[in-house]
Amino acid sequence: MGVLVDSQREGFGSSWGGLKSLVRRKQVDSAHSKRLGHHQLAKELTVPHLIAIGVGSTIGAGVYILVGTVAREHAGPALTFSFLIAGIAAALSAFCYAELASRCPSAGSAYHYSYICVGESVAWLIGWALILEYTVGGAAVARGISPNLALLFGGEDSLPFFLARQYIPGLDIVVDPCAAILVFIATGLLCVGIKESTLAQGIVTTANVCAMIFVIVAGSYLGYKTGWVGYKLPTGYFPFGVDGMLAGSATVFFAYIGFDSVASTAEEVKNPQRDLPLGIATALSICCGLYMLVSVVIVGLVPYYAMDPDTPISSAFASHGMQWAAYIITVGAFTALCSTLMGSMLPQPRILMAMARDGLLPSFFSDVNKRSQVPVKSTLTTGIVAATLSFVMDVSQLAGMVSVGTLLAFTMVAISVLILRYVPPDEVPFPSSLQESIDSVTLKYSTQVISGKNPEISTYGGSSKPLLGKKNVAVEKQEAQAGWTLNEENRRKVAGWTIMLICVGTFGLTFAASNLWIPGFIRLTCCGVGGVLLLSGLIVLTLIDQDDARHNFGHTGGFICPFVPLLPIACILINVYLLINLGAATWARVSVWLLIGSAVYVFYGRSHSSLLDAVYVPAAHADEIYRTSASGDVLA
Repeated sequence: MGVLVDSQREGFGSSWGGLKSLVRRKQVDSAHSKRLGHHQLAKELTVPHLIAIGVGSTIGAGVYILVGTVAREHAGPALTFSFLIAGIAAALSAFCYAELASRCPSAGSAYHYSYICVGESVAWLIGWALILEYTVGGAAVARGISPNLALLFGGEDSLPFFLARQYIPGLDIVVDPCAAILVFIATGLLCVGIKESTLAQGIVTTANVCAMIFVIVAGSYLGYKTGWVGYKLPTGYFPFGVDGMLAGSATVFFAYIGFDSVASTAEEVKNPQRDLPLGIATALSICCGLYMLVSVVIVGLVPYYAMDPDTPISSAFASHGMQWAAYIITVGAFTALCSTLMGSMLPQPRILMAMARDGLLPSFFSDVNKRSQVPVKSTLTTGIVAATLSFVMDVSQLAGMVSVGTLLAFTMVAISVLILRYVPPDEVPFPSSLQESIDSVTLKYSTQVISGKNPEISTYGGSSKPLLGKKNVAVEKQEAQAGWTLNEENRRKVAGWTIMLICVGTFGLTFAASNLWIPGFIRLTCCGVGGVLLLSGLIVLTLIDQDDARHNFGHTGGFICPFVPLLPIACILINVYLLINLGAATWARVSVWLLIGSAVYVFYGRSHSSLLDAVYVPAAHADEIYRTSASGDVLA
């Protein structure tokens, strides 16, 4: 039948059909599709809740150490500029997240956006990488809480026996009961309900912010009294040069990871088109402001070369006779870790739920508790795994793997924005259960074409595509006489190839620039070719028109990312550069995890996907098919 474009069944037995199944894309959740879907999560969150989640997930205890390390080794007094540049780089990803979160407000975050814009196999790898990120990240954070808690009790060996770390000689491991208990407490809060857990996270985050405000206010008073000795050095404001400041920016960039947790709660936001962009932007702005103010104060109190790399803030106050300030700073670090723990554990159950809804994981993970309206089974599974890891393993060696999932997600979100603007999906999948409604609409259009009441081409998206799958000889003859023109179909092809070449050029440029072991001529050639592809792609996308269908894609009326295509391309370049510089050991570990994920997808996810028997139709006819289905249900 003509209207149908059953891209999954056509040639499914062939190898090409199998490859096509890797790039099948799902539909943006709508009022129509939710009628056919699963239980929805509770819509309880507003802007203040989202700010609490964003700030709590982003500001960890690392900032209490990071200022000393980066100032001593990279930036010196220019540390503030390092935080500013890193914040601007993080804002590029935040802009991309804000548009996609408001257009596609469902659970799953970057996995969900990749599935809609790129394809199933890429979405699976992103989701699988995020599972690793949140599991290892949550365990690593929990493992770091007990030393800070011990400091509040008076020292490393001051915790009660049932909370203190214990060495098990036979197994040669150090168990951490405190970490496991805190993970189970966070899991219980998350199971109670999203509003309740967000309230608890907001209280803990407020305590952390208050500690940072104390550092800013008290430190400013001390700096004013002592004359800001850290800024009166003969080496000047840039002792390591601009290169050192930029290297510091690359290091402190990871202090901004966490705001993407806001996007994972999109399905639970009351007004996602308005609140999600506001929540992401406000949370990131607060974090950037606090980081910069703390760094301004600390590098002014103590010369950068005299900073303690382990406890820079406490030692800075102690050098001015305020040893008691260490207790407030320790409370801040403890509460920062607690809020980050909840922020790490919040997104993963929702990603598991989204993947299970799509059939890529067992349906066990998609169950939503009717009372609390949260994915309790996924949350408990996440908590048990994270608690086990934090109890028996020192996961500090795996901490680098956390960054891979985040940077991959940031990169894919930026690519998704380019796809959405230039080549948005023009076909949507329907379940085979709606075959009768699809056939009804098909028959209607077929009758109109035969009777001459409707032109034989579909005008969706400006494309001269035959509605019945037949070639329009008149159109082809006219195009042949006029030569090659940038019509809608050609524009989409040019845009699609350009986006792909931008990704290839970005990888070639950053890989060659980051690996000094490559022979000089080959390295310069790769940098040149990559740079030309990147710049050419930017020029091409700037010159050609964006797709008109972008105005109606997903849920309209929300945030629109500015400066496209420049902003997403810059975002891709920054994140790919950081990915390549994570180190060979980190990539070796991540590759093992991704290979395991690929095997799970090939042997389970691909054959259980909800799109396995999907029927694809032009997006222009989607609403009519849903209306036909709804009227049929009423008559039945």
